[in-house]
Amino acid sequence: MAKGPLYAILGRGQWAATVERMLAGEQRKVAQVENTRKEWTESEDQYVGRIADELRAAHAQIAWLCVPPGPHVTCMIEAASKTGLHTIVEKPWTASRAETARLVASARAKKIAIGIDFEYCLLDEVQAWRARFHESAGLRFGGRFHVSRPDRLGLPALDNLGTHLLAIQRYAVPRAAIAELSCAYSSKDERRVWIASDTVDFTHNRQPLLQRFVKQFEAATEVREFDFGLEFAQEVAEALTKYRGRQTAESREL
Repeated sequence: MAKGPLYAILGRGQWAATVERMLAGEQRKVAQVENTRKEWTESEDQYVGRIADELRAAHAQIAWLCVPPGPHVTCMIEAASKTGLHTIVEKPWTASRAETARLVASARAKKIAIGIDFEYCLLDEVQAWRARFHESAGLRFGGRFHVSRPDRLGLPALDNLGTHLLAIQRYAVPRAAIAELSCAYSSKDERRVWIASDTVDFTHNRQPLLQRFVKQFEAATEVREFDFGLEFAQEVAEALTKYRGRQTAESREL
């Protein structure tokens, strides 16, 4: 028997299927919204209106955007906001600071929660880091996120995979300097982060991170405050831009 809010999943593909299976395992009812592409004949307003109509027809309380990044994401958030739905978005977050601030203000006015799926922040070991090191300075943070699968989204590995690493840094050890990040597709699977000699290896993670994320987000819909909201996502995006700029400057010096 289904319990909890009804979810509308926007998008299709492997990740949408993974999310649907997880929600079914948590006894959540799911509605699919598959026609999420903006037609070339549609204006932005028409597109937002069409997605909003699809969401109303789904009678959902939470929208989960299982789609790649792009300008359509902010349109989908606006459509969900128009219908009063709380919304979960996949990383990486690519909207501008001004666009992010506008969406945050709109969500607060409408009393809805928006969260980004930074599930690796919910690792037990990362939670322990946060409790122990959140205010600590003088640390150096490193991370590696290599996957054996090829690039399916057309995104640089640093943008796609590195976002997870930087989310961990911003959440658990925000005062730590970023010493090294290594991200790659079509490589030997390896996922780990470290500060000094303390390493968190989550290459073969078995912790129920998505389930934890869902429970925390559902709780956040009652209070409209969430650790992994759009403002946090913007912090992560800006940290990524800063790190990439540092890499570029260092390569020019060689």
